[in-house]
Amino acid sequence: MVGLKEELLKSIWHAFTALDLDRSGKVSKSQLKASAAARPGPVLSHNLCTVLNVPHDPVALEEHFRDDDEGPVSNQGYMPYLNKFILEKVQGNFDKVEFNRMCWTLCAKKNLSKSPLLITDEDAFKVWVIFNFLSEDKYPLIIVPEEIEYFLKKLTEAMGAGWQQEQFDHYKIALNTSREGLSAWELIELIGSGQFSKGMDRQTVSMAINEVFNELILDVLKQGYMLKKGHKRKNWTERWFVLKPNIISYYVSEDLKDKKGDIILDGNCCVEALPDKDGKKCLFLIKCLDKSFEISASDKKKKQEWIQAIQTTVSLLRAGSPPPHKEARQKRKELRQKLLAEHEELERQMKELQTANENKQKELETVRKQLEAAAARAAEEEKKRLQTQVELQDRFSLELEREKMVRQKMEEQVAQKSSELEQYLQRVRELEEMYKQLQEALEDEKQARQDEETVRKLQARLLEEESAKRAELEKWHLQQQQTIQMTEAEKQELENQRMIKEQALQVAMQQLEQLELERKEALEQYEEVKKKLETAANNTKSWKDKVAHHEGLIRLIEPGSKNPHLITNWGPAAFTEAELEQRQKSWKGKKNTSE
Repeated sequence: MVGLKEELLKSIWHAFTALDLDRSGKVSKSQLKASAAARPGPVLSHNLCTVLNVPHDPVALEEHFRDDDEGPVSNQGYMPYLNKFILEKVQGNFDKVEFNRMCWTLCAKKNLSKSPLLITDEDAFKVWVIFNFLSEDKYPLIIVPEEIEYFLKKLTEAMGAGWQQEQFDHYKIALNTSREGLSAWELIELIGSGQFSKGMDRQTVSMAINEVFNELILDVLKQGYMLKKGHKRKNWTERWFVLKPNIISYYVSEDLKDKKGDIILDGNCCVEALPDKDGKKCLFLIKCLDKSFEISASDKKKKQEWIQAIQTTVSLLRAGSPPPHKEARQKRKELRQKLLAEHEELERQMKELQTANENKQKELETVRKQLEAAAARAAEEEKKRLQTQVELQDRFSLELEREKMVRQKMEEQVAQKSSELEQYLQRVRELEEMYKQLQEALEDEKQARQDEETVRKLQARLLEEESAKRAELEKWHLQQQQTIQMTEAEKQELENQRMIKEQALQVAMQQLEQLELERKEALEQYEEVKKKLETAANNTKSWKDKVAHHEGLIRLIEPGSKNPHLITNWGPAAFTEAELEQRQKSWKGKKNTSE
């Protein structure tokens, strides 16, 4: 992406520098905005976003320069905006020729020479694009003599003429005396003047420019007519083939308007010659992962050229190398940079040597004077040294005695500290033992708490079950009381009817029969309740205690004893004598109360 960005910047630089300048030599902001009201016709920012397929933000430029709304926009101010809002969003999915043509349209009218040229405007456009490809990466853009020579050699080779090295050497000498290189418009004027294409007509020059343009700009490595065998109908059809670094496209004709298909190349592809068959000669096969393509060249030379070109392309894909012309351009730039660096380094070393020689002369004179002064100082310093030596000996003796005393004190302190350290270590061991015991006690306590929690949960579950059984028993007790109250009310009604008229006896007998059925159902319900009570009694003892507590008030219906049964007007008695007496007292009390 860095190389693509540099190529885009070169074309944009031409378009930007061609915009109208104000008095201060800067471009007005209205020429960069994407608003149609800024000025008639297309404007730079909007056109760039359109041809580069970048989403356009009409407010971005205004916000970028919001602190300078009244003043013009300089090149230095516009480039950060260009990088941030346009170039950083470029994905490579745009038409490079259309992009270059847009920039060419903005700058050609102002910069192209008015003098008649031997090349067309389309050829001039292609030379301008080639200039951007070969120019140096510094501004203002120029193309150095080495790249001019490379370009002219390519043109001469494409025209089928011989290269005039001597003629170019004279031109190069004249060029080097005045400047470092040519601008794009000077290069166009050089090509259009016919200085290096004498004897060639316009069509030949135009075809040569187009061939060099296809190779350097469109990455066309080879192109030409060949026959291709169909995959379905197996017929042979003439197609115009175009070989690029990773693809072979074939068209109906060389105008490239009707594209028929692509052959995608990668490192796994291969090409091999085939023997003549079916009346077709000069055959070769292109093998890809998904399918193979049989091609027939016009002659053996073309066949070998195509096989060699495709093999070279596949080898470059396997190695991950750029196309040959781009790699050659990079090597030429690196060589120029290396030579320039070596030349600069040589000049720097010469200057350093000259400066070092002058410095050495000065240093020698300074050293001579310093030696004379040093000899005088040496005698004086020797005298002072002897005196200082005596003083130092006395001082060292005192220091030695003092050091002995300090060492003795330090040894005593070390012995004391060793004793204290031993006591401290003993205390640490005791604490560690206590810590282990404490850990064991905590583990025992933790286990006891877990056991206690387990027992507590078991007790809670038993209490819940006991509570549920108690609620169920109370429910059945309430139903039994209601049944008894209904029986008392019916008995009172029968007594009244018996005293009123004797005929009600028959009705009472029918009711007694109904009550007999209900009593049997009650006995069945009692059996079910008895079973539930037995289950509850097995789960907890507390339930029996509470049943015993209420036994004086409620006595559950049970099978009669072996003693003689009481006979009532309802049939065999379901109560004991004590219970019957208690019920009679209750009935009499209610009767007295009602009277």
